[in-house]
Amino acid sequence: MIEARTPRFWRATLALSLGSFMVFSNLYISQPLLPMLADNFQLSPVEAGLSFTIATFMLGLSLLFFGPVSDAIGRKTLMICSMAGAVLCAALISQVSDYEHMIVLRAVQGFCLGGLPAIAIAYMGDEFAKPALTLAVGVYISANSLGGISGRLIGGFVGDWFGWEDAFLFMAMFSLICLTIFVYWLPDSKNFQPAPLKFRTICCDLFGHLRNPLLLVPFLIGGFNFFIFVNQYTYATFLLSDEPWRLSSSWLGMLFLTYLSGTMGAAFSGRLSGLFPQPLIMAAGVCLIILGSGVMLTQSIGWIICGFLINAFGFFVAHSNVSSWVSHNAVSAKASASSLYLVFYYLGASTGGFYLSIFWRWSGWSGVIYGSWIILLITLSLSVWLYWYSRRQPFKSKR
Repeated sequence: MIEARTPRFWRATLALSLGSFMVFSNLYISQPLLPMLADNFQLSPVEAGLSFTIATFMLGLSLLFFGPVSDAIGRKTLMICSMAGAVLCAALISQVSDYEHMIVLRAVQGFCLGGLPAIAIAYMGDEFAKPALTLAVGVYISANSLGGISGRLIGGFVGDWFGWEDAFLFMAMFSLICLTIFVYWLPDSKNFQPAPLKFRTICCDLFGHLRNPLLLVPFLIGGFNFFIFVNQYTYATFLLSDEPWRLSSSWLGMLFLTYLSGTMGAAFSGRLSGLFPQPLIMAAGVCLIILGSGVMLTQSIGWIICGFLINAFGFFVAHSNVSSWVSHNAVSAKASASSLYLVFYYLGASTGGFYLSIFWRWSGWSGVIYGSWIILLITLSLSVWLYWYSRRQPFKSKR
């Protein structure tokens, strides 16, 4: 087993973190480029947003594939193959001349990008000693958020200077370097034990989780929160790229630095979970997103940035507690419960743009906020209901 703070530990942890950084950089690269894609291909905001939403949709679905398959055939080789597929797709996207081919390639890329998130924690569980596992997971999760921010910054700056095609080409070259380091640094599996791939067992586990209100309701809370949170950024790029601001892709990419307040929110939520019931912390996080959305109604760029800082803090407070709640309340097949939560999470990201487009066409940015409040009031109600329901259970979670 890999022990904490040994050279082998740091090689494995940094390799997985670099892989995660690469995955989420590729996933989010298109978000600051949406106004540019809309102008280049003569698209509506919803059509341009499809370059982002199709990738998140396919990533969510792929989690149900890669996890069980890795249990049967192994971890490292499957992660390498999926990452190589994502790199190839990024290179091909930089060469397309029509939007339809781009969407097909983004769908394939999204599916490939799901390989590492679905397998990395399982690899750590196989190879790391328990004290090392906790430390490694913390570093790995930090790389997730940094990758998302960096992908948007790369997309914004390279796209602004050279065009959206070169943004994807730069990402492909950068990703190839990351993949090469990943291959050489990540130790081969030594403790992996293959398990038969039983489709019926997998389905029974998944449907069992969906029948459990203590899991289904948090799935909905996390999915609908991300449904709103990430897609508010999408429509903010169209708002701020228009009059009177006319922000370039570089500045739109900088908007996503507001995600950094979410890192603080995730760390802060760990302290709160020892003091208050987790459903109430989820409700508090949703209330902060409602507040931050209201702040952005002024349509002043300063208040919009302030609103996103509040939203990111509140969202990650809720998200961290939902993730922990799912892990603690899954009676069996905890890995599949966590994977199913991520499926709801990424399906929320991929569908929220279509919902908010109705309100965008109706009343612009104000409509987006009003539409957000409708869903957020639902997730707030679900959080309160989850607190009430869990209190009535004879064997409720310690959390």
